[in-house]
Amino acid sequence: MAKTYEGGEPVAEVVRSGFVEGVHRGSAVVLDATGAPVAGAGDGTSPIFPRSASKPLQTLGMLRAGLTTTDPADVALVSASHAGEEFHLARVATLLRSAGLDPEALHCPPDLPFGEAARQAVLRAGGGPSRLAMNCSGKHAGMLLTCLAADWPLDGYWRPEHPLQRRLTATIEEYAGEPAAAVGVDGCGAPVLAISLTGLARAFLRLVSAQPGSPERTVADAMRAYPELVGGTGADDTRLMRGVPGMLVKIGAEGVIAAALPGVGAVAVKIDDGATRARTPVLVSGLRRLGVQAPVLTEYAELPLLGGGLPVGAVRSVW
Repeated sequence: MAKTYEGGEPVAEVVRSGFVEGVHRGSAVVLDATGAPVAGAGDGTSPIFPRSASKPLQTLGMLRAGLTTTDPADVALVSASHAGEEFHLARVATLLRSAGLDPEALHCPPDLPFGEAARQAVLRAGGGPSRLAMNCSGKHAGMLLTCLAADWPLDGYWRPEHPLQRRLTATIEEYAGEPAAAVGVDGCGAPVLAISLTGLARAFLRLVSAQPGSPERTVADAMRAYPELVGGTGADDTRLMRGVPGMLVKIGAEGVIAAALPGVGAVAVKIDDGATRARTPVLVSGLRRLGVQAPVLTEYAELPLLGGGLPVGAVRSVW
């Protein structure tokens, strides 16, 4: 595997009033149900940071290290980039209390909710940033509970050399089928590993294809059963999982998204400039190459572009 991402090709265009005013470059990988490549764009074999698209794999590593929950919804929350809605914050707080911890134990930085509606609600109420509201607080709560279960120190649980992070690194490398090319610091302060889009798609396919009751399926089944906890009201991954039964989807920052459907295949996408508006139309293009059809995919195939508050164009895949 190359050490540097070589960049993608034009995969989406921005059309305003019939005029193409911009182009997004990126890369995509489409694997069939056996994991064999069937389509691709750009550079699918060099490493990228999947960002939060790594979360299902991190949750898998936590379960394998001893994390136990009494409710599958908590597994979905640990895998989430949640919108910071009240039901998200309440569940993270409950998860922490179950272990005798409070939000100050979280290493993720204080933040306003990721979701626009939730953020405005906090500001209208006179509130401000909090660790609970940070979109990765569920993951960090899971990391703390895993450390308690494995008898690992809580101090420094986010550092790459901590036993927890070494275990999560091994899990990601195993399921991606390749060594991590680099270790970075994610927006929440936890490590993020550089793997290829092919490795990311391969790992998602292994989650949904695993035997029922296995740790892999526990993660996939929980996320698919509770998609509102994974994202939030109106979130791309939430709506896609609701709209395509059986499909696992997770977004990541900097234009990353990955999806897998058992018996069908997997798709992973990276938009080079990090644009979130381009990633889902390109994902839809990949899913259609696998024969996946659903009304929600039609909705996401072209995202509206506004002028004067009215639709005047679209962001659409050209791949």
